[in-house]
Amino acid sequence: MGELSGKVVLVTGGSSGIGRAMARAVDAAGARVALAGRSAARLNEVASGLRNEALPLAADLTKPAEIRRVVDETVARFGRIDILLPNAGIYIPGEVSEGDPDAWDELMAINVNSVFRLVHAVLPGMIKQDGGHILITSSISGHEAIHWEPIYSASKHAIQSFVHGLRRQVAKHNIRVGEIAPGVVLNELWGYTDPAAIDAKVQAREGLRSEDVADAVLFMLTRPANVNIRDLVILPHNQDI
Repeated sequence: MGELSGKVVLVTGGSSGIGRAMARAVDAAGARVALAGRSAARLNEVASGLRNEALPLAADLTKPAEIRRVVDETVARFGRIDILLPNAGIYIPGEVSEGDPDAWDELMAINVNSVFRLVHAVLPGMIKQDGGHILITSSISGHEAIHWEPIYSASKHAIQSFVHGLRRQVAKHNIRVGEIAPGVVLNELWGYTDPAAIDAKVQAREGLRSEDVADAVLFMLTRPANVNIRDLVILPHNQDI
């Protein structure tokens, strides 16, 4: 029996990168997993490789109705949601003077608004069952205002404030709330797809694997009930920030 045996986990951004690694980690720990993301084919591929029951849910999380559907279909299949891992996100660096405000709107819709709406949708069930765990993927950019990515940093600072306030609101319902803040992660979001290039960066201690982040998430999820890890910053050894 795994540490999360019997738990139901909803992961967004589950078709690649950190989300895929999270899905595999909680599945290995015994959980049943619902995976949301835009690509049905990639979600099905991830779900087919899991050992426990899995539910792939293709959805556009910029649309409020799709967020509601993802939560409703997860509850319809599994009866409850014990753990929410809002991980879907996009990354836009660059100079504000040269940026595209329409692209910023999409970033905020995914990185911030979809998280707010997902949490709002799952809270009634968690409150009714008197327990749950919400663990949001943030970034070191939520702890530092990084000058080459100010829009992305702003989105993650919003997540930090949300986590800190939400935790205090729902503690009375035995719901734990936290965030994990990685530095450079060697996956598609950062433009890394070549295994050799990833291995070289890891050997140089200049990047994290998605699995490194997922291992830390699993640690956070499996602490005793009296322990809430609100913030966990995880950096490559040689990241200078």
